[in-house]
Amino acid sequence: MRTYLSAAQTYRDAARVALASRDQEDQRAAHGFAWVATSVAALEAMLDWRARNGDANPVDALVADLAFAETIAQLIGGLPMGQNEIFRPADLGLGESARTLAQACAPLLDADYAATRAAVGQHLGAGNWPSESFHDAELDAIRDQFRRFTDAEILPHAHKWHLANDLIPDATVAAMAELGTFGVCIPEDFGGLGLSKLVMCIVTEELSRGWIGAGSLGTRSEIAGELITLGGTDAQKAHWLPKIASGEVLPTAVFTEPDTGSDLGSLQTRARLEGDHWVIDGAKTWITHASRSDMMTLLARTLPDAKGYAGLSMLLVPKPRGTDADLFPASGMSGSEIEVLGYRGMREYALQFDAMTAPADALLGGEEGQGFKQLMRTFEGARIQTAARAVGVAKRALELGLDYALGRKQFGKAIVTFPRVSDKLAMSLVDLILSRELTYAAARAKDSGKRCDIEAGMAKLLAARTAWSNADAALQVHGGNGYALEYEISRILCDARILNIFEGAAEIQAQVIAKGLAGGRN
Repeated sequence: MRTYLSAAQTYRDAARVALASRDQEDQRAAHGFAWVATSVAALEAMLDWRARNGDANPVDALVADLAFAETIAQLIGGLPMGQNEIFRPADLGLGESARTLAQACAPLLDADYAATRAAVGQHLGAGNWPSESFHDAELDAIRDQFRRFTDAEILPHAHKWHLANDLIPDATVAAMAELGTFGVCIPEDFGGLGLSKLVMCIVTEELSRGWIGAGSLGTRSEIAGELITLGGTDAQKAHWLPKIASGEVLPTAVFTEPDTGSDLGSLQTRARLEGDHWVIDGAKTWITHASRSDMMTLLARTLPDAKGYAGLSMLLVPKPRGTDADLFPASGMSGSEIEVLGYRGMREYALQFDAMTAPADALLGGEEGQGFKQLMRTFEGARIQTAARAVGVAKRALELGLDYALGRKQFGKAIVTFPRVSDKLAMSLVDLILSRELTYAAARAKDSGKRCDIEAGMAKLLAARTAWSNADAALQVHGGNGYALEYEISRILCDARILNIFEGAAEIQAQVIAKGLAGGRN
C-alpha cells in the first residue's frame, strides 16, 4: 500500500503546482485541490492505523484495500465535492498526472472488489468490526465509559426527545457533567480534567453516536473554555473555568449575525463601555442553546472606527437561564426559536439586544480589538470536535442500516445478503474508518502543539461528507420505512445534514485547506 500512497502523494503535489499557476479566484480549482489533498491525507491516516494494529483483525486489511482502491479511483476519475459537483483531473490540467497515477496503481485498480465488499458485509453481520483500540489503557477506558453511558442514557431516549423537540433533560446534563464532559480540556488547576483533544474527540464521538445534541452540548463549553484559557485574565479564568468544567455554567457561542454568515469582519452588533458596564445593541442568529445557558461568549464591535476584524472584541456576558414561560428573562435581551429539521436538544434562536448590559470586566483578556484573533485560536479545536461529531453520527447511521438489513427479510432471506445492500454497508464502513482516523490525526496534531488549521479543516470536510452519505445509504437500506418519522434513521439523516454547514461550511473548509497548502504549508 505504501507504493500506492506514494503515487497518490505525487499526484497531490502535481495538483498543488497546477493550482499555483491558476487565478487565485478560481474557487473550483482551489476546492478541487483541497479535496485531493484531503483524500490523500485520509489514506495516510488509514495506513498509520493499519501499521498500529497489525494483521490480527482480518477486517482491517479488507477495509484498507477498499479505501485505497476507491479513493485512488476517485482521484483519477472524479472526486465528489458535493452531490452534483465532481472534480476531475482535467479541471486542473492533471490529465497526464492522472494517467501516471493510474499506471502506478494498475494492480489495485484492475482488481474486482465484489468479493471484498461481500466479505466486509459478512463480517459486519457477524458482529466483527475493524480495530478501534488506541493501545492505550486510559484512552480505551474512556471510550468504554462513554459508550456505556451513551447506550444506557442517550440511545433509548434520543429519538423521543427529537420528535418532541425537547431539550436534553437536566438530569442527563447533570450526569454528563459528572462524567467530566464539560471540562475535558480545561486545565486541572481550574477544575477540569486537563486531557487532550484526542480525548475530546473520543467523548464527542461516543455521545454523538447516541444523539448529535448530546455530543454537541459540550462544544459550547469547549469553545468557551478554550477562549478563556488562552485569552482570559487570571480573574476570568478563576471565575468561569471551574463553573464551566463542573457544568454549573452552560455557555453559548454568540457570533453569527443575520447578514454575515462566514464574513465575521462585517459584524454589526455593538458594545460600548458606559461607566461600570458594557451596553450591547444588535442582532444575532443561529445561536444554539441560547435560552438554557448561563453565559454568552459574544463577539461585538467595540471599536466602531476600526475597520473589519480590528474593531471586534469578545465579551463574557452572564445571563439568567430561560424557562418555557420566559425564554430570555435578561433585561435588554429577547429572542425567538428557529424551528429546524434536526440538530435538536438545545434549540436554535434568533436574538436581539437592546441596551443589554454586561459587567465592565466582561471584556475577554481586558483588551479591545482582539476578539477575532481570540476566536480564531479556537477554530482548530472546534472543527476537530465537529469532525468527531460527524464520525459519531456516521457510525450510528451504519449501525442502524446494519441492524435493519439483518432483520428485514425479502424473498425469503435477510436483505443484508443482497449485494446492493451489503455494498452500501461495506463502503459506509470504509468511509467511517477513513474519517475517524483523519479526525484522530488532526487531534494528535493539535495535541502536539503545532498549527493544524489545515488538518482540522480536512477532518471536518471529510467527516461531514461521510455522515451525510452514511445516513443517506442507511435510509435507502430501510426503504420506505426510513422515510417514516418513527424510525430513528429519519432523525440521523436530518442531523447529518447540518454538519456540512456549521463551524465553517464545506466550501470554507476547502478554501482554508487550499490557501494553506498553496501558501507553502506541507
